[in-house]
Amino acid sequence: MSSTPDRIPADAGIGALGRLTAQQRMDAQMVALSFVDNAGITRVKTVPAARLADAARFGVGVSPCFETFTFDDLVAVGRYLGGPDGDLRLVPDLSRLTELSCQPGWAWAPADKYTQDGARFVACQRAFAARQAEAAARQGLRLSMAFEHEWALGADEPDFVPVVHGPGYGIIRLGQIADYARDLVETLTRQHIEVHQFHPEYATSQLEVSVAPNDPVAAADDAVLVRHTIRQMSSRYGWRATLAPSIEPDGAGSGGHLHLSVHDDDGPLFAGGDGPHGMRRPGEAFLAGVLRELPALIAVGAGNPASFLRLEPSRWAGVWQCWGHEAREAALRFVTGVHGTEPWAANAEVKCFDATGNPYLIVGSVIAAGLAGVAEDLRLPAGISGDPSHFDAEQLMLSGVRRLPTSPSEAAEQFEKSAVLAEAMGQEMHDALLTVRRAEAERYREATPSELIELTRWRF
Repeated sequence: MSSTPDRIPADAGIGALGRLTAQQRMDAQMVALSFVDNAGITRVKTVPAARLADAARFGVGVSPCFETFTFDDLVAVGRYLGGPDGDLRLVPDLSRLTELSCQPGWAWAPADKYTQDGARFVACQRAFAARQAEAAARQGLRLSMAFEHEWALGADEPDFVPVVHGPGYGIIRLGQIADYARDLVETLTRQHIEVHQFHPEYATSQLEVSVAPNDPVAAADDAVLVRHTIRQMSSRYGWRATLAPSIEPDGAGSGGHLHLSVHDDDGPLFAGGDGPHGMRRPGEAFLAGVLRELPALIAVGAGNPASFLRLEPSRWAGVWQCWGHEAREAALRFVTGVHGTEPWAANAEVKCFDATGNPYLIVGSVIAAGLAGVAEDLRLPAGISGDPSHFDAEQLMLSGVRRLPTSPSEAAEQFEKSAVLAEAMGQEMHDALLTVRRAEAERYREATPSELIELTRWRF
């Protein structure tokens, strides 16, 4: 399991470089060090490869103002973070150092944030993910996670001009991008990302790739690398890729669904039990905790103003606070897999997230919600089937199904109320994310759908 130390490791730098595996040794001349801010934008500092040992030992300077940057690069100021003062150190995790086949001459490593005195920065998002995974491990639980990646492929123009045409999921679409798809999968494989599936999707010019599960921090790292690779490979073909949640106001958007499974020493928690669809009791409690926190989790994983253009009923976007077996309108879909594969295939999918969410905050928050469910031994309500938008008032009342937040301000309000997420994140991180979401909500309170689409089209 990936983890991050509380202080910059004393043996970082030359010693760490000397321990790189043959697979990690590289010919790159430059190294990109990435971090993801609270608005979901991946930011970067770079160093020449010859300076990587120094970067690993002492870090690379970065302003803490990024903690309250909004997605459009405006700076809000929170109660604890934001403003022009101070400095942090970005320290690359050399265990994830990867030569970028999608960007020749370059390598990439995700970075952790430390203070100038070498202590862990209290609001480091990657450390938050690691901390929650470690909290699960202390309870004997191991998590595997993976993000699905959906994107729309457009011409290299400011406006979105689709380059993929034909029926959703159709082989006609595949034929138009077959070389691109092959090269993308090959490139991801060379970058040590195992691809499970690629296919043309439903929405306009939309594609999807699914990758192998990993431990929570590594799954978030994978998401950063996969998304960058998608953009770079699209550019090589003269196209532009957008992972933004919406490219047309009335169309289905692009999600960033999270799949997860949980194991203990006795095996998987989502199979082999006598609970719903074979769940064991702790597995059911974990999912019940996630289900309870979904209104607040929207602010973490889909709180951008444009996210709510995608979060509409009857689009499989997961806008309802409910769960069900293979229920694609529910925000929490339980998947058992083909009969006989349940011990390794059973997993849960959180469908309401998209690529505007910081993947480290997403995995950490979902774990925190699940662990709270386990601690309280929560039970799941009855699962749903069908589309709740077609339920009458009595059905909705009896089933307990509720609509998730429909605006960024409502999502921010639910996030503020979540004692579970506030405790897990700590006051500085919790307030910084709340500051960002509220600033975005207020700034674009009167924006039209078309304006939101234009603002976010090429930023994710």
